[in-house]
Amino acid sequence: MKKTLTALLCLLIVGSVSQAEDWGTLKGKILLDGDVPAPVLQHKKGAPGVKDASVCAAQDTLRQDLLIDKTTKGVANIFVYIYKKPKSIHPDAEKAPAKVIFDQKNCVFKPHALVLQAGQTVEVLNSDAIAHNTHTYPLRNRAENILVAPNTKKGEGVDIGTKTREILPHKVTCDYHGWMSAYWLVMDHPYAAATDEKGNFEIKNLPVGKHEFRIWHERPGYLDKAFEVEVKKGDNEPLVIKYKLDKFSDK
Repeated sequence: MKKTLTALLCLLIVGSVSQAEDWGTLKGKILLDGDVPAPVLQHKKGAPGVKDASVCAAQDTLRQDLLIDKTTKGVANIFVYIYKKPKSIHPDAEKAPAKVIFDQKNCVFKPHALVLQAGQTVEVLNSDAIAHNTHTYPLRNRAENILVAPNTKKGEGVDIGTKTREILPHKVTCDYHGWMSAYWLVMDHPYAAATDEKGNFEIKNLPVGKHEFRIWHERPGYLDKAFEVEVKKGDNEPLVIKYKLDKFSDK
């Protein structure tokens, strides 16, 4: 009996180690299915009616709520994430940096779509020569409305803490410059990404198996609320997801 229990324990340990080593990387791109519309100007370079025009209108400024690359048709700033925290988290994925940088340049937030883990701190910088404020609208974390002085560099920024996960990405604005907005997604796990300017995303060290993803963009909200992917060990076949322009209409 003792030998049988010992053998069983060995099998459980070996099986657990083997399972814990099964991780996969998911890459993909989100593209527009159809012709790419012309980008929409927020204001032109040198526009006299713009507040703090010497900084905010130092160059042409595009509206940030829908950015599509003309060449690749990739759609930027789309959140792709697992909603429910998986049972297994890769050790490397758990080692998130304590601070994440959030900046503003020429009166545009950078990045526009920011992925965070609960417990991380956002260090807010200001690369402009004028003051901004950063006003957050979370559902669960504490709302903040902070002044960020001109030319605030890394190590001098204002810290905003996150304690718990959010239900949805939440909006961030500058009350001094009404067109400035961004979105933060705060999760309780590392399996989330935002598409880059060409529509690409990558999520590393996912546990092998089926996972339900959500795909969210600021204009329509959910593009897909239940997008299932079976993750295999190693590098997975890249996903190519396409949406027609009408999916990005404001709701």
